[in-house]
Amino acid sequence: MTRLSALGLCLLAPLATAAADPAPERARELVRMVRQDCGSCHGLTLKGGLGPPLLPETLREKPVESLRYTVLLGRHGTPMPPWSAFMNEAEADWIVRRLIEGFPEETR
Repeated sequence: MTRLSALGLCLLAPLATAAADPAPERARELVRMVRQDCGSCHGLTLKGGLGPPLLPETLREKPVESLRYTVLLGRHGTPMPPWSAFMNEAEADWIVRRLIEGFPEETR
């Protein structure tokens, strides 16, 4: 790969990620899922409980890909279940990106 094509891929990567954002209605469903379902273990404010906190300061240094697959596949030997039956990979990625930025509040 040439240096120019590598630069082009770096510039296009954010656009590809943005295109994977869910529709507004689905985004609201995902926010509700995280706040309610994930919140039942990670705390409704995501500050921790049975599961660790899901706050920007606790997640920023963790690899995004690892976090995405933890959401999708769970963690064997822990209470963390797989969520792949309820979302696809792009949605899991969206959730992880939102968690790292500061997860939005649930809207009605």
